[in-house]
Amino acid sequence: MKSGLIPVLLRDWGHAPATTEPTAALRAAGLRVTGQRVAVLGALDHARAEARHLTAAEVATAARGRTAGISTQAVYDCLDALTHAGLVRRIEPAGRPALYETRVGDNHHHLVCRACGHTVDVDCTHGAAPCLTPDADHGFVVDEAEVLFWGVCPACAASAAHAAGGPVGAVPPPSGRSPWPPVRTRTTDLRSTPTRGDP
Repeated sequence: MKSGLIPVLLRDWGHAPATTEPTAALRAAGLRVTGQRVAVLGALDHARAEARHLTAAEVATAARGRTAGISTQAVYDCLDALTHAGLVRRIEPAGRPALYETRVGDNHHHLVCRACGHTVDVDCTHGAAPCLTPDADHGFVVDEAEVLFWGVCPACAASAAHAAGGPVGAVPPPSGRSPWPPVRTRTTDLRSTPTRGDP
C-alpha cells in the first residue's frame, strides 16, 4: 500500500457481529499475518462483540493475554498498520486517549461521556459520508466528517442525581467539567502599574 491512499475496504462489519477470523481479515487486506497482528485484531474484535472501544494500553493488555512477549511498541505498530489497512478505526476524543475499534466500513459516529469517558457507537442519520459539509471548503475535497457527541452517560447521570438527592435518572446541572484544559488568564490592575513617564 505504498500509494498513500487507504485501500478500499475488503469487508464491511457494519452491524454484523465480529466473527471474521483475524487471519483471514489480515490476508484479505494484504497484510502479512503475524502472531502480534492476530492478537491485536482479536482483542479488538472481542471488545467489539462487547460494544467497547479500547485505548492502546487496553489493547496491549488484552493482546498480551493472547500472545506472550508483545511489547507496547509492537502494539502501536500493529494498530498503525491495521488502521492504515482499514481494518481498525482510530477515534480521538479531545482531552482523552485515542480509542480503537473494528467497526469500519460504515459512517457511524460516537457518544462520549464527559464524566467517565464511556464511548458508544451511534448510527449516522444521513448515512453516506460525508454527512456534513462545511460552509466553505477552501478547495478541499471533503470525503468524511467525524462527529463526536458529548454528554453524560445514564450511569453517571444516575450516580450524580443520587449524590445530589434527586430522582434516579434525572440529569443534574452540568458540573462545569470540560474535556479541554482550563484557560489560564492573568489580570493586571492598570491603576497600580507604572507606565513610562510616571514618576
